Amino acid sequence: MKTIVRSMGIAALILTSFAVVGTGLVAVTHSGTKDIIAAANRAALEASLNRLVPAERYDNHVIDDRIEVVAPEWLGTDQPVAVYRARRDGQPVALFATPTAPDGYSGPIQLLVGVYADGTLAGVRVLAHKETPGLGDAIDEKRSSWILAFAGRSLTDPTPEKWKVKKDGGVFDQFTGATITPRAVVKATHKFLEYVQTHHEQLFAPAVGAKTAGQSSRP
Repeated sequence: MKTIVRSMGIAALILTSFAVVGTGLVAVTHSGTKDIIAAANRAALEASLNRLVPAERYDNHVIDDRIEVVAPEWLGTDQPVAVYRARRDGQPVALFATPTAPDGYSGPIQLLVGVYADGTLAGVRVLAHKETPGLGDAIDEKRSSWILAFAGRSLTDPTPEKWKVKKDGGVFDQFTGATITPRAVVKATHKFLEYVQTHHEQLFAPAVGAKTAGQSSRP
């Protein structure tokens, strides 16, 4: 009987040891993986931003120069939206944000929009969507060049009444059999430009303690 009890005790001790070691390994792995994932996400975001505004045009750590804003009527969501600011010598160069086109054909369309300090679009990209393959998914840069047509546009180019797809009397192309999707993206981009214009002073405020010309903000 004592032998059985002792064997059970040893077995329980072994199992407990395995559990403790296993838990420790999971914790260590999670901690290490978390840092790796965070670094990868940061690098991916920086790469996406630099496709709209080349890195040589600014000298700050743009991802760290961030504010969050809530403006459902302009940004298409009632959730906080991150706004990243690019600067050179402390002065504003451009900003990036991720507004939503809420009225896509198959649901909300997540956008990445870059706007220069003069109100000109640096570009627009689609981050996420559920649009119909072969039709609405032409908003994705990987599927067509349609989204590239926004670069260089502004609230005055085209004029407000022309910020529509051609079917509605505007200047932007639509897709055969899929007008709702491009219409949603055009509308969301225009609304974001209106938001930037309305809040320009806040969004493009110079950095606190901005450096004089010729001095870099990077350490």
